[in-house]
Amino acid sequence: MKYLVTGGAGFVGTNLIKRLVKDGHDVTSVDNYSTGKEENHVDGCKYYKNDLSSEHILGIYVDVNTFPRWRDDNFDLIFHLAALPRIVPSFKDPVATYKSGPVATINVLDLAKRNKTPVIYSGSSSCSGDVYANPYTFSKWQNEELMVLYNKLFDVPMSICRFYNVYGEHQATEGSYCNVLGTFEKQHGEGKPLTITGDGEQRRDFTYVGDIVDGLVRCADGLLDVGNGSIDGESFELGNGKNYSINELVEAFGDYPREHILARPGEMRETLNTDTKAQEILGWEPKGDIIDYIKKTWSQNEE
Repeated sequence: MKYLVTGGAGFVGTNLIKRLVKDGHDVTSVDNYSTGKEENHVDGCKYYKNDLSSEHILGIYVDVNTFPRWRDDNFDLIFHLAALPRIVPSFKDPVATYKSGPVATINVLDLAKRNKTPVIYSGSSSCSGDVYANPYTFSKWQNEELMVLYNKLFDVPMSICRFYNVYGEHQATEGSYCNVLGTFEKQHGEGKPLTITGDGEQRRDFTYVGDIVDGLVRCADGLLDVGNGSIDGESFELGNGKNYSINELVEAFGDYPREHILARPGEMRETLNTDTKAQEILGWEPKGDIIDYIKKTWSQNEE
């Protein structure tokens, strides 16, 4: 199969491309490298640096030096993962969040519309709450609405996979787009106290990136299997089905210094996946546990 992965130099994208290349597929990545890194490149994948929110993607500019040649390829399926993740940075720059969200998404969908290329979109568990709580969640919700629009009006096959607090290999460990475990790993490695936002009792459904990749691949298989119960138009919750408090994560690091900092605006108090459609339809079963992952990583760092 010939796949396009947007955001392919990022956290989830890198893990997905590793799997796709290993499985023998032809893979192309498009990333603007705002959070993605060249060091994440996987041998066997073609990488292009392009901003998906640019008008170039729609072919308005035809300068051979700027026109993205990858958009002329005929892909079997597009994994649309590109975005500026995290809630806090979206308050600081809602325009950038919107451009990397709905603007980029409609460009990807317009590309898909030409050949009716199936698209799998990486949604967010935050959309299960108040979609107006922060610019990030609002942009993810609008992306989902655009997916449905192009599916209904232009017959673009699509499915949505909503991620729940992903962790694992290649996660960011610094910067505004770092998740809580990435922050803890960096602080632990530098001998600094682990910072707990608010009271630390907020609970998250943490899902291992390998399980997320497995869900995406299963979703792609189902979406491409048009003649045998296609999952066109379906959405799936890729969450572990159990959650932990931030305090419980800190305890997994053992007797290690910690300190509390102010709570951050716009964040949900709890996330927990209770939907089993991914298990029932895709045969997806998450296997990772974040507490086990922390203890394993911590013991390795101590050796």
